[in-house]
Amino acid sequence: MKYNFKFSNFFIKLNYISLTFFILSVSFILVKGLNYGIDFKGGTLLEIEVESKNITTADLRSSLNNLELGDVNVKNFGKENHYLIKIEKNLNNNKSLIMEIKSELNKSLGEKINYRRIENVGPKVSSELLKSGIISICLALIAMLFYIWVRFEWQFSLGSIVALTHDVIITLGIFSILSIEINLSIVAAVLTIVGYSMNDTVVIYDRIRENLSKFNRININEISDISINETLSRTLITSVTTLLALLSIFILGGEILKGFSFAMILGVLIGTYSSIFVAAPMLKYLKVSHKTLEKKEEKIVP
Repeated sequence: MKYNFKFSNFFIKLNYISLTFFILSVSFILVKGLNYGIDFKGGTLLEIEVESKNITTADLRSSLNNLELGDVNVKNFGKENHYLIKIEKNLNNNKSLIMEIKSELNKSLGEKINYRRIENVGPKVSSELLKSGIISICLALIAMLFYIWVRFEWQFSLGSIVALTHDVIITLGIFSILSIEINLSIVAAVLTIVGYSMNDTVVIYDRIRENLSKFNRININEISDISINETLSRTLITSVTTLLALLSIFILGGEILKGFSFAMILGVLIGTYSSIFVAAPMLKYLKVSHKTLEKKEEKIVP
């Protein structure tokens, strides 16, 4: 199926919108910050199942406040009588306190409680995980930059990094705005987003490069339109099939996979958008033309 959409007509308007969202995301990340989970902050996490459905999060929070455990967060987790309790303190080396928590909950609630999961992360481990997560994302971006620089001209490399940075920052900005917890699975999702977005961008850039050699009398915007339309079927099929799988995970995968699948859904949508409306316009701003390829060929030929 052949398409003939004039994507370039929307480049400037959508770039202003992208810039606005990017600035808002950076502002929220810097001012409000990210909601780091136990993986990055340290502490203790308890997943419990209460027999009665009459128990509320307020009841659980009230019971735990009697023990003076510091910052305690309680929320529903999946089913109505399932709860996730996050405690600021790391109770790994204090088995008596864990027993005290269990005793206090059983006593105050008068209900049978099933402790499905208890996890502890120390402050040293959590800080190392956070550092490793940031380093892994930065290394992924650097590796992508190097690959595109070798594979294409430097303008393509810069354009792809701008698009990738756009995707990562806006995704994290949405997580900051919605106060969604950032844990190791979200870092994995962000790294996957980087790979997905880069793959989509490379396909479009490869076609643009081919068409630059083929059409030497039309400008880069027209070549971008031709190239995007030629690869649009592949882009849509890949994005839609990926989104169907991710939506299934988001709806049916349970509470544990919700953050990961939501980050991936955002990444696919934003990544597909940026490949067309961020990466492609960058070539216009960087003044790419068929002469750009000619200059590189002249350098290669001895």
